[in-house]
Amino acid sequence: MELKTRNNGIEIVDFGGLNLPLTLDCGQAFRWEYVGDGIFRGVAFGREANVKATADGLLFLGADEDEINEIWLNYFDLKTDHEEILKRLSLDPYIKAAYEKYGIIRILNQDPWETLCSFIISSCNNIPRIKGIIKRLSEGFGKKVGECFTFPDAEILATKTEDELSFLKAGYRVPYILDAAKKVAEGEIDLDKIRNMDENDARKELMKIKGVGKKVADCTLLFSLKFTDVYPIDRHIERATKEYYPDGLPECFKPNSGLAQQYIFSRMIEKR
Repeated sequence: MELKTRNNGIEIVDFGGLNLPLTLDCGQAFRWEYVGDGIFRGVAFGREANVKATADGLLFLGADEDEINEIWLNYFDLKTDHEEILKRLSLDPYIKAAYEKYGIIRILNQDPWETLCSFIISSCNNIPRIKGIIKRLSEGFGKKVGECFTFPDAEILATKTEDELSFLKAGYRVPYILDAAKKVAEGEIDLDKIRNMDENDARKELMKIKGVGKKVADCTLLFSLKFTDVYPIDRHIERATKEYYPDGLPECFKPNSGLAQQYIFSRMIEKR
């Protein structure tokens, strides 16, 4: 992997590749918007990024090397060599076909609090509506960075009431958001400690929050806490799993079942 300074930003090359649209806009993150000319704009860890795929890698417009090294290499999981992972996953013919069609999808390393709250909002919801609620939440209580707003800290949301969050139009999810914020802000749920727990214990810990079931917990574990073998199941994945893996997930998925799930999800979304 190499960083190259361009007159309009920093380009990362030689990291193995990335299908940017599927990585950013296929259900694992909700803060990215396509703004034209191949550019996706989003915010993570308090910083805005404008990123586009190039022939050789990824170009971060207006970024500097410190920002790339401190945030975006880890966020996009660019330090992980996917060649061996995908070689192993491709022992399964369904994943092999998806990989040949879509190229490299990566699991993002997102902020755990934002991810937890986002997937609480995602419950029984669709992606455009999820994005709308999160955008209103960020604009209402976050800080302006560039053209975006940061995701509000749990400590900020923990002080709010249901009436104060009514503008989100999040319905029954509002008390769940507030319960999560209070438990995280008060230290009852310690997301840093969860990172080092056994998978089952970590899941149980997250499920202490109102409205957090197995799927929301698993998405939080996979997309922000590096539990790479977690396999979140929604109705699309459940249907595909029963059809293609009636005897259980293949052994070749371990320890990256979460990445396999993303390839399966991408194919299921395309078929809808």
